[in-house]
Amino acid sequence: MKWQSLAIAAALAAAAVPGAVFAQAKAPAKAPAKAEGSGGEQFFPVLVYRTGPYAPNGTPFANGYVDYLKLVNAKGGINGVRIIWEECETGYATDRGVECYERLKGKHGGATVVHPLSTGITFALTEKAPIDKIPLITAGYGRSESTDGSVFAWNFPLAGTYWDAADILVQHVAKKEGGFDKLRGKKIALVYHDSPYGKEPIPLLQERSKMHGYELLLLPVAHPGVEQKSTWLQIRQQRPDYVFLWGWGVMNSTALKEAIATGYPREKMYGVWWAAAEPDVKDVGEGAKGYNGLTLQHGAAPDAKVVKEVLSLVHDKGQGTGPREEVGTVLYMRGLMAAMLSVEGVKRAQERWGKGKVMTGEQVRWGLENLALDQKKLDALGFGGVLRPISTSCFDHRGEVWARIHTWDGSKWVFTSDWYQSDQQIIKPMIRAAAARYAQEKKITPRTPEDCQK
Repeated sequence: MKWQSLAIAAALAAAAVPGAVFAQAKAPAKAPAKAEGSGGEQFFPVLVYRTGPYAPNGTPFANGYVDYLKLVNAKGGINGVRIIWEECETGYATDRGVECYERLKGKHGGATVVHPLSTGITFALTEKAPIDKIPLITAGYGRSESTDGSVFAWNFPLAGTYWDAADILVQHVAKKEGGFDKLRGKKIALVYHDSPYGKEPIPLLQERSKMHGYELLLLPVAHPGVEQKSTWLQIRQQRPDYVFLWGWGVMNSTALKEAIATGYPREKMYGVWWAAAEPDVKDVGEGAKGYNGLTLQHGAAPDAKVVKEVLSLVHDKGQGTGPREEVGTVLYMRGLMAAMLSVEGVKRAQERWGKGKVMTGEQVRWGLENLALDQKKLDALGFGGVLRPISTSCFDHRGEVWARIHTWDGSKWVFTSDWYQSDQQIIKPMIRAAAARYAQEKKITPRTPEDCQK
């Protein structure tokens, strides 16, 4: 794949120069023509990485996100309020992500929400968002303990965190083995990106290992992940029963190629939802057959109603952000989902402060804390069969967690499990403890129910 080759070349070039950053892509920065009946403009900063070793995965997400904003405008905006946006290239680098945030946060009347699209950037922005009063949506990533809205008042890890993902993967392999008791004496290797992202699942996997008696092997891989020979030598020597892959970008396809070279069975490999999309497997093709990945609710959804609307109202009008054939793929759907959650936060805020009005970040925070996306609403939005209902509260900034396993059959992803939910009896105490430590460290007074109503 030409894209993959370019990405690897860029990764090697960057790795050769200490402190190197990736060149900024010239991406679409303006919204389409003004929607009829507009009642103002709602500004959405769009942090992206269309360049560097993570571009094959970051680009379809960004395209899906922007296409959804275009779709909303094509349908009249948010109750008549036109969406405008501006992209800023981060290269998945934390320092550049912070620069983008600072550059965009005050433009066009102020940012509505920010999607850091990186756990490292999320960590860096978590202390800035409360000062600037800008919600951070980290759907499927970020700080796992930020589920606790009483402490993390501006973080929204909607639909799931890495503790949820790790918990569900352990549940799944336990089911395959015939029960949690059958995990005793087994080995599970975590091959992870050596970054805040990759380290997030470790506390949950360690907690589960204490409970069930499996051995946890921690195998970090340095950015960007193109060099994994020593990692897979350890896997060959240790012979783990399962490998959980917490990779991103070229790291994922590299891991699969190393598994093939090592002779490690792909059906024993499970990727988190950022390691289970088309760019991760297409360059490996038939060799990746049997590889499993977790879903953040959705998988590829080429037949979804929202996809058909994007094609007819955006791409057929010559306004598509990326290639038409990408629409409906896994990470493109993730971008649509992220943008939809943002827009629905604005809509919910408008229900309280006035339909057709531009909402502030503080008002949108209330909207995100009071999401009530039932099946009827999801169906109307075109996400029927793609997502399950999501509701939030002042104290629960994540909402319901649902995930399935899908498996690469050599040409496409196929769902191969029923729905799972993470075990909140394990996760909630971990969230409370971690949030309490953070509050003490940062001298934060947790919000009360009365605070939530203000």
